[in-house]
Amino acid sequence: MSLRILLLSHKFHPDIGGIEVNSEIYASAFAGAGHEVRILTWSSTVTAEDSKFPFKIIRNPSTSTLFQQHEWADIVFENNPCVRLAWPAVLFGRPSVIALNTAIEWESSASWLKRKWLRRADAVISVSEAVRKQNWPASSVIGNPYRAKDFMMIPDVNRTNNFVFLGRLVSQKGVAMAIQAFHRVLSILSENKDYTEKPSLTIIGDGPERENLEALVASLDIKAYVNFIGFLEGKALARELNRYRYQLVPSLYGEAFGNVVLEGMACGCLPIVSNSDGLPDAAGKAGLVFQRGSVESLASTILGILQDPSLELELRRAAPAHLSAHQPEVVAARYLRILEVAAGYRRVNTLSEVTASAMPVSQ
Repeated sequence: MSLRILLLSHKFHPDIGGIEVNSEIYASAFAGAGHEVRILTWSSTVTAEDSKFPFKIIRNPSTSTLFQQHEWADIVFENNPCVRLAWPAVLFGRPSVIALNTAIEWESSASWLKRKWLRRADAVISVSEAVRKQNWPASSVIGNPYRAKDFMMIPDVNRTNNFVFLGRLVSQKGVAMAIQAFHRVLSILSENKDYTEKPSLTIIGDGPERENLEALVASLDIKAYVNFIGFLEGKALARELNRYRYQLVPSLYGEAFGNVVLEGMACGCLPIVSNSDGLPDAAGKAGLVFQRGSVESLASTILGILQDPSLELELRRAAPAHLSAHQPEVVAARYLRILEVAAGYRRVNTLSEVTASAMPVSQ
């Protein structure tokens, strides 16, 4: 059965982000399975790549365009709730599947609308156990995919460096706390005669906190061991990640899943993640988890992996199986099965039927 799938993504290529990447992965996979796919998005920038995608992209749609696309669809898939793009689905009665990629602010004044919107969906998917428990306990859990074509082991790159952080330099990512923990590790190792060479930390990314973080490194007198290299993406990023053994993901909050964990792991980095929301799901049995916000817990975890080669070997052995479960085609197939089940029926079919059903009853 071929379906007409309308995928709603608040932002999309060329905007950069986890949801944008996942929307592209799902749309490509659905089209590859023989379904007709269209993407509705508020991202208005048309790119040369648009015509190369195996699906149609409709940017910054007008109200009439929204109606036309919802009339066309057999099923509507919201990759994160997109009420402003999805509301015509109520009039047309199209089957609906919603993926929860971020936490929902239930304390907001519009929380009643969010609950009602999720309740009307035929299926809800959460990207991690944390999101499911916090937002919609009845949802199915499907972990995110990663860009397997971009992030992989590169044989000709020497893995000579120790630790790496990858992400936007903002306070919630916990980089300042990680630097403090790293300073503690260096202090402890300096007292251990078995460690003649101290580890290094590279910070990949940029953001408003960079100047403060560089000042913190200077104040701790560890500039010789901490290197800031700015923003990287694509092949350059994958190649750089291949140089490291361990990846620090010290987020303080707000990580529904953490695609960056899978990307680093695919490049050979063992993840050391905080227990912030969905990060433990992203690391699985192939990573280590520490108490978020705790300098002591992170420092202890770093020292543990440095001093236990058997632990590192155990984690590396677990990585291939964990990554295989997050291959784009595997995750997309799980999503597609849910969409196909939800689309096993249709309600209202045409714009004229919608118009008639919306007209007031004559007295």
